[in-house]
Amino acid sequence: MFQSGTYRQQYRYKSFLPNPINVPYRWEDKRIDILLSEATLALGELNAYAQLVPDVDFFIRMHVAKEATESSRIEGTRTEIDEAMMSEESISPERRDDWQEVQNYIKALSTSIKELEKLSLSWRLLRNTHAILLSWVRGKNKQPGEIRVSQNWIGGANLESAFFIPPHPNDLSPLLSDIEKFWYNETLDMPPLIKMALSHYQFETLHPFLDGNGRLGRLLIILQLVEQRILSKPAFHLSDFFERNRVAYYDSLTLVRTGNNIEQWLRFFLSWVIETAKKSVSTLSKIVELRQWYEEKIAMTGRKAKNLAILIRAMYTKPVVTLADATKLLYTTPATANSAIKELVKIGILKETTGYSRNRMYEMTDYLQLFR
Repeated sequence: MFQSGTYRQQYRYKSFLPNPINVPYRWEDKRIDILLSEATLALGELNAYAQLVPDVDFFIRMHVAKEATESSRIEGTRTEIDEAMMSEESISPERRDDWQEVQNYIKALSTSIKELEKLSLSWRLLRNTHAILLSWVRGKNKQPGEIRVSQNWIGGANLESAFFIPPHPNDLSPLLSDIEKFWYNETLDMPPLIKMALSHYQFETLHPFLDGNGRLGRLLIILQLVEQRILSKPAFHLSDFFERNRVAYYDSLTLVRTGNNIEQWLRFFLSWVIETAKKSVSTLSKIVELRQWYEEKIAMTGRKAKNLAILIRAMYTKPVVTLADATKLLYTTPATANSAIKELVKIGILKETTGYSRNRMYEMTDYLQLFR
């Protein structure tokens, strides 16, 4: 039987002390086996599809930006996907802090994926990722990159009214060591997705940082999928499902802590993976169809086609541009770039979004819509 942990009396409150997770598990609910099989197949299809799409790295940045936007929105930001792809000078001053949080997430995930090429997943890597997440934004005074040394809580105005109180900081060290050992304990003979589910539960229960635990916990799942070579690219939108099922998510974690019901959490986690993988495959499929439509439209423009194709190719990673942006992307003059933009607007690929006569912005509306 899974035993989640116990409550420990502190001064005027009780903190939850989870049991170590680096131990063998088994489950009796046959639905978990069915969901595990379906999740494995869905991720396999996503990975295969991502490897077959030509120039897939152009589109992966948009997947990362979508996850960054939605994960940050859960924490209270207001940045939309089109804003996330703009340069800082194009963002109104009152929205730049939110924009920066999204940029931090994009950088944190991209940097971590690159680091996994030479480093194993570890608390060192997660601390570095956390430091990037909280740099120069809300939480910059909450010890970015450092394991907390004071008590935090979830819900409520203070410790006395908190919905959940994670372990006391004095109890963290052996639990952090335990979860890292769990990641690499090959003697457990446990399916990777089950390990990820247990890791996420334990991470959110430990709440090891003063801020940013939600974002980092979701990011951890993507890092594990890539490190385990289940996915070769981070084309995974976890936060969309989370935002729509937030209450069920918290309820599932609570059922583990209060009733040792780990099977409920495993079912929720695997359902989360299944729906996310299927939606990611659908998005990639629609990208392929849209790209073909773009190429057909551009081919009909005759001598202009070469410049238009170059600009659109670059805009798969930056789908909102100004004339200055287009000039840089084409390595050409403003006049030539302006001519390309006008032609793309004419054939319905780009749309002007400001309505201004100056400082205009153009977006690939149909492409962006796939990520909205």
